[in-house]
Amino acid sequence: MNNFEHTHHAHCESGVVSSMLRHHGVNLSEPMVFGLANALNFAYIPFVKIGGMPLIAYRSMPKSIIKNIQKNLKIEMKLERFSSKEKGEKRLDELLEEGKIVGAQSSVYWLEYFPKEIRFHFNAHNLLIYDRDGDEYSISDPVFDKSVTCSRASLTKARFAKGVMAPKGLLYYPVSVPNEIDLKPVVTKNIKKIAKTMLGTPVPIAGLRGMRYLAKSILKLESKEKKYAKLFLGHIVRMQEEIGTGGAGFRFMYASFLQEASELFENDPILAEASKLMLAVGDEWREFALMIAKSIKSKNPIDYRAISDKLMHISENEAKVYKKMLEFKAAV
Repeated sequence: MNNFEHTHHAHCESGVVSSMLRHHGVNLSEPMVFGLANALNFAYIPFVKIGGMPLIAYRSMPKSIIKNIQKNLKIEMKLERFSSKEKGEKRLDELLEEGKIVGAQSSVYWLEYFPKEIRFHFNAHNLLIYDRDGDEYSISDPVFDKSVTCSRASLTKARFAKGVMAPKGLLYYPVSVPNEIDLKPVVTKNIKKIAKTMLGTPVPIAGLRGMRYLAKSILKLESKEKKYAKLFLGHIVRMQEEIGTGGAGFRFMYASFLQEASELFENDPILAEASKLMLAVGDEWREFALMIAKSIKSKNPIDYRAISDKLMHISENEAKVYKKMLEFKAAV
């Protein structure tokens, strides 16, 4: 057994990457990993369906944290997919025998250590496998407070689940990690990049434009069948609060990144202020979800205008965060 230590994190992909890098001598917090990977985002994509409802995303696409962190920090990461379950199982065992800790993409539904009541078909859950005893695997799942074990049969089903974002047995692990990383230029570059992306995306389905698009779509629910309207609103809450860290959680994590960045630059006041503004936005996203949940359960008519206006207000306040971030100028 290697000397790996499990750490509980807020989100699966950023948590796995943070734990993996720490094991290899690069001690970056989960918020720092999230920020350096440009993972914050928003997208409302009506033509991509999840359970018959439009895709609503509050962060970048799955695997983007893995790919961006290796690009931005010059870390060489090996990603492997497999054409068969047998090849995937064999390769995992080989890597563990070499003493490696290995990240894996999986489906929550087939992981036996998840309580049955919270299992659902989501194929982009990340976990870290660090040891094997026969057909039992030791797993560091970031969303659990302790490490867990999983049988070969369950893990293989999860790694080779079918459907949207099918994992195809994905395994990933570092091949080369720099001895020293100068974070300041990377932090500066990525703060500017995410602010410009959220403020100025050219497509109407992403960034702040995506939020406003969703707000307008909520207004249109007034003319839809009531059952569909309630399902749509419930879907917004589920995508925000139940899939991974959710909308508010990602804003809180990015606020922590901005606070760490402020400290990195000798308590920079602009980044500290941006962090406080983003925390407030996270609270507003939570209020938005609660507002929808109460509306669905109430016997009174749903006030679609109020819900739409709340989201518009959130988009305006997020814009203030990104504009504040653009004021940041690193000392030369």
